[in-house]
Amino acid sequence: MTQIRNIAIIAHVDHGKTTLVDAMLKQTGTFRENQEVATCVMDSGDLEKERGITILAKCTSVVRGDTRINIVDTPGHADFGGEVERVLSMVDGVVLLVDAAEGPMPQTKFVLMKALNLGLRPIVLINKIDRSDARPDEVVNEVFDLFVALEASDAQLDFPILYASGRAGWCIKDLKDEKNNLDPLFETILSYVEAPDVDKDAPFSMLATILSSDAYLGRILTGRIYSGVARVGIPIKAINLDGKVMEQGRLTKLLSYQGIKRVPINEAEAGDIICIAGLEHASVSDTIGELAITTPIASTPVDPPTMAITISVNDSPLAGKEGTKVTSRLIAERLFAEAESNVAISVKETETKDAFEVGGRGELQLGVLIETMRREGFELSVSRPRVLFHTDPNTGEKLEPMEEVLVDVDEEFTGVVVEKISLRKGEMKDMRPSGGGKTRIIFHVPSRGLIGYQSEFMTDTRGTGIMNRLFHGYGPYKGDIPGRRNGALISTDMGEAVAYAIWNLQERGIMFINPQEKVYAGMIVGEHSRDNDLEINVLKGKQLTNIRTTSKDEAVRLIPPLMMTLEQMMSYIESDELVEVTPKSLRLRKKSLDANERKRMSRDAKKEKEAS
Repeated sequence: MTQIRNIAIIAHVDHGKTTLVDAMLKQTGTFRENQEVATCVMDSGDLEKERGITILAKCTSVVRGDTRINIVDTPGHADFGGEVERVLSMVDGVVLLVDAAEGPMPQTKFVLMKALNLGLRPIVLINKIDRSDARPDEVVNEVFDLFVALEASDAQLDFPILYASGRAGWCIKDLKDEKNNLDPLFETILSYVEAPDVDKDAPFSMLATILSSDAYLGRILTGRIYSGVARVGIPIKAINLDGKVMEQGRLTKLLSYQGIKRVPINEAEAGDIICIAGLEHASVSDTIGELAITTPIASTPVDPPTMAITISVNDSPLAGKEGTKVTSRLIAERLFAEAESNVAISVKETETKDAFEVGGRGELQLGVLIETMRREGFELSVSRPRVLFHTDPNTGEKLEPMEEVLVDVDEEFTGVVVEKISLRKGEMKDMRPSGGGKTRIIFHVPSRGLIGYQSEFMTDTRGTGIMNRLFHGYGPYKGDIPGRRNGALISTDMGEAVAYAIWNLQERGIMFINPQEKVYAGMIVGEHSRDNDLEINVLKGKQLTNIRTTSKDEAVRLIPPLMMTLEQMMSYIESDELVEVTPKSLRLRKKSLDANERKRMSRDAKKEKEAS
């Protein structure tokens, strides 16, 4: 009889979860000896590989003796916290990974808090112990302090500690031990994590935790069996958290994880993590079970979105030239499909019907969604992110989302960072040296104050600073926060930009375009050196004359343009501007492309401000 252990690997972003899972798969014979295996095999999406982050939770399983260990690799970034919460309900134990040099970070606190609240007993693994700046003893103390701060129970505080190098593929229980393989980790999992406590004789029921799609099987729901036995062919139904029946049908396809592959099986027992295909309407957090099941399995409520953007049809003069999916119907279908499989995202139609309000946890999560759609051939217009305010039901006070920001900077940059965050209405909560000439500062900052701050922070710290954010809760509205100080350089005409014109205009500000790039009236082609918008002609070539001169023409020397990523563009624009997103290009533009219309709107806004 095969035993089962279900574990999740949780950690702050980039502390080595996915690399450790790679090593576990290799050392349990999941891959053939001569099989070529990519690193971070669990990060299968293009964006995950490019950014080096896990975006979607993924399951795998390894066999150790007569025990099958189901392992879930979770995202480490706070924007994808919706995934972490749901996944932890599938497992009986967690391995908390902490970097031996960085120690516990904001996301470590977030994932650990979720695990402790569910009553899970973590195994603490100090990873990257072979780093030259590793400080294992201090980090263990910091982890213990974090457990205490999060009000862990006595049983949770009595956690086993292991030291490892996921990349090198070894783990030890004591720093003096020999470094051979990951056996100590497997032994600890088998002895410390309890087998699932389930009733195999009750009717079959499972909680759908992850929704994915497959080109051949369609919608696939992954979850843990809470009771009974799942068999192919039995009649089943899906009920939501309110107990409402979503659909009925037969269990046509049952899959189990073997390594990183999903393999068809005929039956699975309570406690196992399985995949079901064939249901059309059942979604995440629904209970799937036999017809006798009437009570839904409790599921963790998900934190609400704190930020929203408006995604609309691209109506620029270049619309439809680079993308294939340009209509509001196609955009709506794609967004509502995303909201169905991603519970941390909300989608609402606006009054105009060709624009949609998309809510999420932060700029990164929303940026990943837009980048994914862009690669699928969509053309979109995207507004500046704005925070979602709440109202206190008792006092009627306006509340806004606040974030805990942890900053690691060289001592020489602490002054400028504190000053900039104070301007953005942030409050400093703690400041202490963290060794190596670095200082660690903790702030509580309004979410809207952090929009667009990341690039400024990297400039101020000359690329050496590390900033981590975590949703803290809602707090009283902090008042106005100053936005971008500089105006925009706006193209007056449509055509291809000319090098000579750009060269002549360089002293006006920073350019965003290269020569021969397509531009149109109302498109933002640069940042003005002053605080007002300026309309410029980047199409004006050199006037040719028939007069010969002995002096040589001046050489056209162009300063390279400022190239921004999608997330940087989203946070750079003001409320009257948009990002035009196509499969080949990212452009900045004014909402209104007509210069006279913009002047009228500016006058109206000024009058309103004076009146108030």
